[in-house]
Amino acid sequence: MPWYQLEDVNDPKLDELARQYKLHPLHIEDARSSDESVKVDSGPNYTFAVFKPVHLEPDPDSPGEERPAFSPIDIFAGKDFLITISDPKCSATQEALARARRDGNDEQPARLVYLILDTIVDLYFPAIDHFDDRIDALEDAVIDSPTPQVLQRVFALKRELIDLRRVLVNTRDASLHLQRDPDTIVDAEYQPYVRDIYDHVARLLDSVETQRDLLNNVLDIYLSSVANRTNEVMKVLTVLGTIVLPSLAISGIYGMNLKGLPFEDSPHGAEWVGGIMVVVTALLLFVLRKLDWL
Repeated sequence: MPWYQLEDVNDPKLDELARQYKLHPLHIEDARSSDESVKVDSGPNYTFAVFKPVHLEPDPDSPGEERPAFSPIDIFAGKDFLITISDPKCSATQEALARARRDGNDEQPARLVYLILDTIVDLYFPAIDHFDDRIDALEDAVIDSPTPQVLQRVFALKRELIDLRRVLVNTRDASLHLQRDPDTIVDAEYQPYVRDIYDHVARLLDSVETQRDLLNNVLDIYLSSVANRTNEVMKVLTVLGTIVLPSLAISGIYGMNLKGLPFEDSPHGAEWVGGIMVVVTALLLFVLRKLDWL
């Protein structure tokens, strides 16, 4: 059985294969679309599938960290041919194709499709573990130093989880289609294996939902930490304002040049007034200390 492995969707070889195997123009258009979602569609003579393996790449917004990225792989699987179109730079895709070449049977396209999809789904587990590590780091960061940069990392991670969940939901629907559609290339022999893939995707989705809840908790902790810090700052400012209030009142009265004020004609009037301000401030500090406000 011929297996055509293309590395570019714009390869003229794809047009030749489309004419040779009567591939539907809409499927060719989907394969060449840059934003096509995960899907499985069955034609009269073949099954067309789009999967999205995940791999980790450096995050340009956070030096030293990695983020998940998706690179589509398009598959045309007939009874006597297999066409795959994938990015040769994607390590996850190359691992899936390598396993299919190593463990597959060239005479059984259904087995090759199963091996490719199974490897793609298995590679989502390390990505889930990567999210767990990043969430743990964010939990420590929001407690130790809840800065705006930490908040940006929280929202960036939420967006990445949304993208991951969208791909996993579509992958789950695609595996369900392979199970239930009698026209797909996956026959009864490989249906149990596809059901196992479906179970793995369902477990991955449960993990993503758990991580979204954890991330919401991280956001709540951040907001609580910021609110607590704001309250502490306001408390300090309020106490300081209360401490200097008597001194401000006394200095303000003497600053109005009113007649008949105590110590007005005394040569040591400034010292007396300053002493009174010190005594009043000390007395106020003593009262605040007793009230446990300091």
